[in-house]
Amino acid sequence: MKKLIIIEDDIAFSNTLARRLSKYGFECAIVNEECKVLLTCDEFMPDYVLLDMKLTTQSGLHFIEPIKARLPNCKLVLLTGFASIATAVEAVKLGADDYLTKPADTQVILQALTGQIPKGNTNTEEVIMSPERLEWEHIQQVLKNNAGNISHTARQLNMHRRTLQRKLQKKPAPR
Repeated sequence: MKKLIIIEDDIAFSNTLARRLSKYGFECAIVNEECKVLLTCDEFMPDYVLLDMKLTTQSGLHFIEPIKARLPNCKLVLLTGFASIATAVEAVKLGADDYLTKPADTQVILQALTGQIPKGNTNTEEVIMSPERLEWEHIQQVLKNNAGNISHTARQLNMHRRTLQRKLQKKPAPR
């Protein structure tokens, strides 16, 4: 069985990921506390690591080199809701094998981890979200990070507050 550590401070999200990925033959360990990351890596000895970039107090980038030093053969994928070219380049320079933006579909995560699309997934439309849906998901993440404050979120997204409110009212279809 393939061993996977999910390092994610969002407990509900990490539990959902573990449940989904265990259906594809992964034995999953979840780390929600930064102080336990390296200890769990030493004890569990995973083949794969799924690392969130924005943890509670530190950047996931901080953990890439120590994890790769302990587990040089593991496949490390960085997951982020705050994608940028600069962080992608930095993550790869530090040793990350792949870089995915949230929301990432289970099939996309599996492909990043294993390098192949799992058997039985012939419908590629499942993997692709519409641009409107991606924008809405991103807005939701930024809104969550701003504790629901519309004004702060609008400033961070560089849009007018009323425009943001209109976009939030129009929830797009999943595809």
